[in-house]
Amino acid sequence: QVQLVESGGGLVQAGGSLRLSCAASGRPASNYNMGWFRQAPGKEREFVIAVSWSGSHTYYADSVKGRFTISRDNAQNTVDLTMNDLKPEDTAVYYCAASNIGGSGWIDLVTYDSFYWGQGTQVTVSS
Repeated sequence: QVQLVESGGGLVQAGGSLRLSCAASGRPASNYNMGWFRQAPGKEREFVIAVSWSGSHTYYADSVKGRFTISRDNAQNTVDLTMNDLKPEDTAVYYCAASNIGGSGWIDLVTYDSFYWGQGTQVTVSS
């Protein structure tokens, strides 16, 4: 079992940056591919970004490619999401996630049954 706790959410103006962190406990985070989903008010949960267990591969949703980056520190069992050039449409609750499913498979998921989730952290981007 893996426990995930997000931090770093908040309010930021459009064009600004924000960094989210996810701390994992239980089994080492290095055993999992990790990343982030988000859910905006009235919208379905959507994939944002994922990184492989080794940190060698990153997978992006088209909407955030070129603006968001992800990094992981397996020694600390943490994964960080750096969000740049934020837009109002980025406003959502962001959820840290971990799964044995390869990062490339996160893009077109049909089920979330193989995922562990954090509690979510609110990101609000004002215009």
